[in-house]
Amino acid sequence: MKKTLKLSILFLALLTQSCNMPASNNSSDVHVQIKTSMGDITVRLYNETPLHKNNFIKLVNSGFYDGVTFHRVINGFMIQAGNPATKPDAGALPDSLNLYTIPAELNSAFYHKKGALAAARQGNEINPYMRSSGTQFYIVQGTPLTEQELNLAEQQINSQIKQTRFRILLKETADSAKAAGSSLTDAEIQDAASLKMFQYLSSTPDFKLTPEQRNIYTTVGGTPRLDGTYTVFGTLSLDMTATWQRGGHLPPQI
Repeated sequence: MKKTLKLSILFLALLTQSCNMPASNNSSDVHVQIKTSMGDITVRLYNETPLHKNNFIKLVNSGFYDGVTFHRVINGFMIQAGNPATKPDAGALPDSLNLYTIPAELNSAFYHKKGALAAARQGNEINPYMRSSGTQFYIVQGTPLTEQELNLAEQQINSQIKQTRFRILLKETADSAKAAGSSLTDAEIQDAASLKMFQYLSSTPDFKLTPEQRNIYTTVGGTPRLDGTYTVFGTLSLDMTATWQRGGHLPPQI
């Protein structure tokens, strides 16, 4: 069982390369240095996830993250931050997971390897479109997995994707009928959504990890069960990634 460690880790500063660069400029790599009371973390933001990249830059440049803590630290899994309610002078603020969200930018090329930077979000039951939290993010720690564990992760991912897709089809069918002035029973909505789901399954292949991803997961490690359902929008910079592959740890030392 993973043990949750609650630590107070302050963001002393967040700096990007070319801080005056407009948020809409996606032509060059942006690196963010996260300075904490237990060491520095440097991450690179992906150009291929522009909504998340630009949102993160905006928050960094506004000072939003100053004083925020890593409020969720789970050994062998990840560290999570970005909730303004964790600031010392925040007062009684709600959890920011549902304050504002941005559309998912799922990209099969970006996965939850050790050191991945990804957006936190609310669960599929209330967030079937997998929209990301506008402020909260996590950095994957993870551990190496066996091929059997990767097979199980693929099964879990495909199950989540299909269940979530069916929830969306149910909602869209009901909303479409309501907008058209039709009165459909729950059974009729279920039948119509089921037909659309059959068409989706017939035309959409199952999620599969690539050989490269399997190699990384079995040697370096990560958390593959989150692939395909949570947006990965960055990674540790190359120098930090090399340290991790030699057995180093991301601050905090856990």
